[in-house]
Amino acid sequence: MVLSRTSQYAVQALIYIATQPPGEPVLNRDIAERLSVPAAYLAKILQNLCKHGILDSFRGRLGGFCLREGMHKTTLMQVLLLTEGPDFTKSCILGLKECSDATACPLHAKWIPVKKKIISLLTDMSLEDLAKAVLTGKYRLSDLPVSLLPA
Repeated sequence: MVLSRTSQYAVQALIYIATQPPGEPVLNRDIAERLSVPAAYLAKILQNLCKHGILDSFRGRLGGFCLREGMHKTTLMQVLLLTEGPDFTKSCILGLKECSDATACPLHAKWIPVKKKIISLLTDMSLEDLAKAVLTGKYRLSDLPVSLLPA
């Protein structure tokens, strides 16, 4: 259950967008600059999140991306199932194609309780919760805390 770069960028961008005033679109290039991620790659990720109904996108001078109404309650697990795929929680920690109680890898028995806790954590955390945590200044989304990023 190691997150891909796509998932990392998607989660960071969604949390950043959730920190913005509701309904105010944020430009892809601004998100990419604030998070220090490649703008072209981020644009593809954000378009995919639009296709799945989490974001709305707007063209033009006042365009950008914003959370679709009600999507601030989206959990990290919901996002990761979109970006990593439906088998995200089923994959083997060692990358074996078959890993179950019947065909276990050497870490299987020790990994199952850890994996259950991680799944619970991801299911309990919403974009709203994470945005609030970032806005307090205690947590950050990039190498610099939000308070130190250029406005």
